[in-house]
Order: sequence, then structure tokens, then C-alpha cells
Amino acid sequence: MSYIGRNVDKISNIEILDNITFDGSSSYSITKSSVAFTPNSAQSLLISIDGVVQATNFTISTSTIDFGVAVPSTSTCDFFLHYGTGVLFTPADGTVTEAKIGANAVTNAKLNNDIISGAIELANEPADTDEFLVSDAGTLKRIDYSLIKGGGITEADQWRLTAVLSNPGSADITANLERVDDATFAKIGTGMTESSGIFSFPVTGLYLIRLLGATYATGDFHSLGIKVSTDSGSTYDTVSGVSAGVAGGNSAYNSVIMENIVNVTNTSTFRVKFSVISALTNGSVRGDTTQNLTHFTFIRLGDSV
Repeated sequence: MSYIGRNVDKISNIEILDNITFDGSSSYSITKSSVAFTPNSAQSLLISIDGVVQATNFTISTSTIDFGVAVPSTSTCDFFLHYGTGVLFTPADGTVTEAKIGANAVTNAKLNNDIISGAIELANEPADTDEFLVSDAGTLKRIDYSLIKGGGITEADQWRLTAVLSNPGSADITANLERVDDATFAKIGTGMTESSGIFSFPVTGLYLIRLLGATYATGDFHSLGIKVSTDSGSTYDTVSGVSAGVAGGNSAYNSVIMENIVNVTNTSTFRVKFSVISALTNGSVRGDTTQNLTHFTFIRLGDSV
């Protein structure tokens, strides 16, 4: 890295500090132009008191000098010098402030390259915090690494009907429900909460809700549906409904698939349940505790809008 600034022969590494006004104390503040000054070390300081040069016979703590004994108020500080470290080609950690960064010095190309390579580390963050910086129309924003690592999906869950629901008529599915527990299954996040067939959301967000219904019917057209409540379950809106069945007294196994994107803005008031919404009086909704027949999928796609 080349040196930027005045020619090296024009640089002095000696700084003139403010003279100390003694008051009989042993400790005094170190300032330069009336601003607190922190020396490199005690060995970097040279001070003259009453014509006697003092060196290394004192200690410093940040911007305070301690002589170890009281200095009489009648004493005079003749000069107070700090010997620096000379010319620095690499700034010390934490010395480059926001005000010292030139306009447009951090280009989009540089920023994007650093984000991709994972080179950006945010200062003053806990050691276990992993974040990236991105530019949104010129505004720097933080993105948690877990969102990138997980592809943006922070909640994914799946439940199923564990037993056959025979001749339900028109009714909600309220029992024999379990989270999928096959050895190959894993959820992301906290997952949904279920009580008597009513599902609650762990966090707000834009959710994809899918119902795959497996039925058996004899000469019976029927439909299953997804119902959503935004008022803590007082009222429900049927947001999806798909029909299946055969005519003429014939029997058949059927599958119906439906899905909705639901904007969950309040976890206290949003609910979802699944129902047989048109009569299944001569057949069943199929369920099994060892495999997915009738089952329900919940995926959080992103933040609520």
C-alpha cells in the first residue's frame, strides 16, 4: 500500500500536548487542543516540570497521567510532548471513521463482491452474530446469514391425519392429527401448534398452506377445503375447496390438492383448519399414522406484507 498524504520529509511524529495546570493532585487529564488524548504508552511521553524533564516515572491509563505522588500547585508544566509511532501505512483498527470515508468510495461492485465472498464482518457485533450488508437503493441493510443459508425459509412444517374418518358428512377435521414423525422428516423453525384441528402460527409471515386430501367414496361427490380465520376463530373463510367423487353408485379412491398463500399479520388472531365442506356420507377421508395420506403442509415464504 502506498503512502497517501504529505511527503514523508514533511512529517513529524511529535505531538505537542496541552500543558498541565497542577493543583496538588497526583493524577491529571491528558489533552491536546482541549480534547482528551490517549498516548501510545507512558514511554511515549516527555514532560518538563519546573525545568526538570520527567520520563517513565509516571503511569498512564487511557487519557490520564499519574505521577504516583502529589504535584504541588506551585509547580509549572514547561512542556508536554508525545512521541508517536512515525508514518503508518496501515490504519490501526477502529481508527477509520464514517466521516473519513469518501463519497462513493464503496462501490456496488465492491459491496456485492464482499457480500458474495462473505468478507463483510460488522463491527461491534457479538461473536455469534453472522450478518451481511446489502445495498437497497443506496441504503445499507443487514441480512441475517440464517436467512441466506436457509434460502429465506424459516418455518416449514407438515401434519397428517392418522386414522380413517368414516362418513363424516360435512364437518371439520378435528381429531387424529399428528406432526409427521417419519425418520426422514424434519421441520424448520418452531412449527405450527394444533388444538382440536385448529392450527396457530409461530410467527407472522407470508405462508403457503397446502392440503392433500385422500378420500374413498361410493357414488358420492364431495369436497375438502382450507378455512382461515383472522379473528381468533370466531369466523372462518373458506379460501380453497376442491371436489372429487364418481357418479352412478361407483366406488373410487380420490385425491384432491389445494393450496393458498395466507398473509399472517398477527399470530394471536390468525387460525387455519381443514374441512369436508360438502357431504361425504358414503365414504371416508383416509388417514394413516405411518405414511402421508391426507396431510397438511405449512411453509413460511417470507415476511408478511
